[in-house]
Amino acid sequence: MTPPPVFQYGDERFADVQMLRYHLDGFELLTLQQKELIYYLSQATLFGRDITFDQFGKYNLRIRRTLEAIYTDANIPHDNDDFRALTVYLKRIWFSNGIYHHYGCEKFNPGFTPAYLRQTLKQVNASCLPLTDGQSVDALCDELFPIIFDPDVLPKRVNKADGDDLVITSACNFYQNVTQQEAEAFYTDKKQQCTTPEELPSFGLNSTLVKDDDGKLYEEVWSTEGRYGNALRHIVFWLEKAKTVAENDTQKEVIDLLIKYYRTGDLRLFDHYSIAWLKMLDSRIDFINGFIEVYGDPLGLKGSWEGLVEYVDEIATKRTQTISSNAQWFEDHSPVDPKFRKPVVKGVSARVICAAMLGGEEYPSTAIGINLPNADWIRARYGSKSITISNITDAYNRAARGNGFKEEFVIDNTTLSMIEEYGDDCDNLHTDLHECLGHGSGRLLPGIDADALKAYGNTIEEARADLFALYFIADKKLVELGLLPNDEAYKAEYYSYMMNGLLTQMVRIEPGRQIEEAHMRNRALIARWCLAHGQCMKLVKQKGKTFLRIHSYEELRQLVATLLAEIQRIKSEGDYEAARKLVEDYAIKIDPELHDEVLLRYRQLNLAPYKGFINPRLVPVTDAEGRITDFRVDYTESYDHQMLRYSTDYGTLI
Repeated sequence: MTPPPVFQYGDERFADVQMLRYHLDGFELLTLQQKELIYYLSQATLFGRDITFDQFGKYNLRIRRTLEAIYTDANIPHDNDDFRALTVYLKRIWFSNGIYHHYGCEKFNPGFTPAYLRQTLKQVNASCLPLTDGQSVDALCDELFPIIFDPDVLPKRVNKADGDDLVITSACNFYQNVTQQEAEAFYTDKKQQCTTPEELPSFGLNSTLVKDDDGKLYEEVWSTEGRYGNALRHIVFWLEKAKTVAENDTQKEVIDLLIKYYRTGDLRLFDHYSIAWLKMLDSRIDFINGFIEVYGDPLGLKGSWEGLVEYVDEIATKRTQTISSNAQWFEDHSPVDPKFRKPVVKGVSARVICAAMLGGEEYPSTAIGINLPNADWIRARYGSKSITISNITDAYNRAARGNGFKEEFVIDNTTLSMIEEYGDDCDNLHTDLHECLGHGSGRLLPGIDADALKAYGNTIEEARADLFALYFIADKKLVELGLLPNDEAYKAEYYSYMMNGLLTQMVRIEPGRQIEEAHMRNRALIARWCLAHGQCMKLVKQKGKTFLRIHSYEELRQLVATLLAEIQRIKSEGDYEAARKLVEDYAIKIDPELHDEVLLRYRQLNLAPYKGFINPRLVPVTDAEGRITDFRVDYTESYDHQMLRYSTDYGTLI
């Protein structure tokens, strides 16, 4: 008998990206009904792709279609530097859902000339191009070329520079002809008019804010009958089919509420859906589908569309259930001021899941853990639900084995051996603590606006969750609960985390740039603040290379506790100025000399700093009468074929 082929986690590489594959562990053990449900939810997930592209930039969809027309034209010569550069540029656009880097938010450099692109477009069948009525190819070039080639035109997707008008200087497509001051005033007025301030809907989450020619501001709501209507109608179609094979009545109700929300755009319906979703705990299949995270908006209001279909990893979930069942103990023993703690922790649930399909902002690059809902009043009253994605984490770990990264940046063999022994388990546990308890911990004081920290809110929130996880991963309670083998294992996480925040995450940043992304800012803030406020760790030189040396892990934990207490105070009191100072002082600027050193050492390893995933393809298996009898998982689709197929099969907005 021929043995089954070894699963290949790694795939193609381009620019600063390594493509990976994730395996659907245990999918074959699911029932036919569960597989069918996953299939329908996956279709609903893939139909959100164009929404994310459009949200990330007004011209993204037209640029994508323009370049795809060239890429697929068999008459265009491929064997030249310009076409190869265009290929890399297009692959980066697919990866980032637009022309801006998915992490740094800066506009890509095309690498080919305007003359080449204009000449090539004139060779393409015009029917394949996104021409508006009566528009010529030259006019299309005149429209798109400044966006593609001029570095000063719409240079950043999300600008967070202190002192700038963040709305006007950001290229994300959430506001039209609106200033930051106008947007903030518009939503402040909405909140003040709300008759139930303790249950504020997430104003602005699902709309584009527009100023018309008369200076009047209004919202274009994202619904089946509004903006993004065609995409949302396709999503609703597949959600309706998913409802017919729901595992139970609770799950059916959740899907039905999501459908009603998409049809109306009513944010209170979204809140009802969110509450029902977090109570949906008896289903093996779960999903995220909607306008969720607000990191893509410089004001932290507008939700980028994302999708994830998942099924429970029942064995690994025992770990998160142990954590969630002790949530009150962790809250009571947090080092923050008691007035900022939750007296009663409600509704904390956590699961380890296997991703079955990624979509929108979660594709191709995805999170490894998620905690929802985001509304603070829902968290306070009903709790939250956390997931850790086991097959994604496993793919990252397997693809990284033996690549030399740890050997290059970890200070000595003793520390390296410790990380090799405990690192993977500690990484998973840190993610669990971050998502399950960190985001759900603490509370706002009465009357504090959840958006009081404005552009700094996302960084502060991620730092708060990370600090909570760092503090408790070093607690003996985790050994007592059987989550860690001994009270030394946590040191592997402390070293890896601080090394990342101080050194190695800089490999993701181009020379001369600063830190922009909220999670990277968070890690830099924590590591640099601890470095500046204690003697427990230092950056040292060995043979001309910079390394992190930790002298006292116990003292480092006390620094973590002190910073956690302060950041929780900032969050609870809505202290904007303190948040601004912490982020500006510790989270943004980069030492150029140290940056150059780290980049040089990393380049010598010949590794890609960013990873993303090619989705598996779920293929229905039918009998002679056309009835579905099973689903086959196909892992063979190439990256470019998948992206082109998605543009054809799930393209709804252009």
